[in-house]
Amino acid sequence: MKKRTVVVLAFCGAFVLPACRAGARSAEQSASPAERTSKSSNPEVRLDPSQLKQVRIEELSTFAPADVIKATGTVEFNADRMARILPPVPGQVQDLGVNAGDRVRKSDVLFVLRSREVAAAIADHLASHKDLELAEKTFAMTQDLFEHEAASRIALQQSENELAKSRAKVQQTEEVLQVLGLDAHTEEDVAHLQSRVPVRAPIGGTVIERTVTNGQFVGPENTPLLVIADLSTVWVEADVFERDLRHINVGQKADVTAAAYPNDRFNAQVARIGAVIDAQTRTAKVRFLVANPNARLKPGMYTSMTLYLPESSSSLTLPAKAVFVENSRTFAYVQTGPLAFSRREIETAAGSPDRLRVVRGLEPGDRVVADGVLLLRQLDSDTGGDR
Repeated sequence: MKKRTVVVLAFCGAFVLPACRAGARSAEQSASPAERTSKSSNPEVRLDPSQLKQVRIEELSTFAPADVIKATGTVEFNADRMARILPPVPGQVQDLGVNAGDRVRKSDVLFVLRSREVAAAIADHLASHKDLELAEKTFAMTQDLFEHEAASRIALQQSENELAKSRAKVQQTEEVLQVLGLDAHTEEDVAHLQSRVPVRAPIGGTVIERTVTNGQFVGPENTPLLVIADLSTVWVEADVFERDLRHINVGQKADVTAAAYPNDRFNAQVARIGAVIDAQTRTAKVRFLVANPNARLKPGMYTSMTLYLPESSSSLTLPAKAVFVENSRTFAYVQTGPLAFSRREIETAAGSPDRLRVVRGLEPGDRVVADGVLLLRQLDSDTGGDR
């Protein structure tokens, strides 16, 4: 009986063992290449129940994220809303009544400039009017004589030319007075025009610089006597990484925050994208036009920019804390069992401030370690899994 039992067992083993090996090979072949690679190259990290309480696990799902780009910048004056006041002619500054910090309205008189050039321009204008009156009388008389055959056609043409020249001269002197800020078409007699030209504010805003004093003589230098800035809007020059430039277009909306007002957000939009990349920082200058109610943003302040991108289609995201980088490769820990985890190489892209979009390596339903990655990395390193 014992011999018969041994023969039967040997006979069964001859058929069962090959079948088991074939089944194992079939199961291994049915596994995906990624799973075989993961099992062979990414050994599992096992936690005990007390360690499991120190990590947070999140099951991944798809949703439509509101993509943003973060950047830092500095507040600057809006150069399109600034005016540098230069003297129109050499002269003496009089009636100066504004100081740095004063607010002015458009067309307000900033100071009066008394100048010999202004007096000369007024004299030229008066003389041109007298010449015009004489030319009009001469032309009228010559035309009358020509009609009665008492003057030649040449004389008529000469008087007509003189009249045209006189009119052109009057127009020229009027334009000179207008440039100087004087009204040559006033109802008053032009003889009453004074040799004092009022210098007016071309825009409304705040006087941010004054380099002149009352009674000072000024010449045709290029240094502005006053600088006026409209602070209702300002510029913010931000440094944006070159990899993000493809997502930015002029007119896109953004928010600005400053350390002085941490709870306030200032509306902004992209006004200009720089054409040069800094070779050291790999960033480009992007200019934002920022609304500045009550002039709270001051030039020189450091700011943080949040640039909103158009909403993308639904995508898989994971917490930014779940990702770590080693040797220029990006990884995350995926739960493979109740107490087992395995690192997986992934590829991500920028998403919301605290989440990243998954490009490759993870699928919806995967359970990743969202918090506590440092613990798993330490255990992984202790067991020889750190490569």
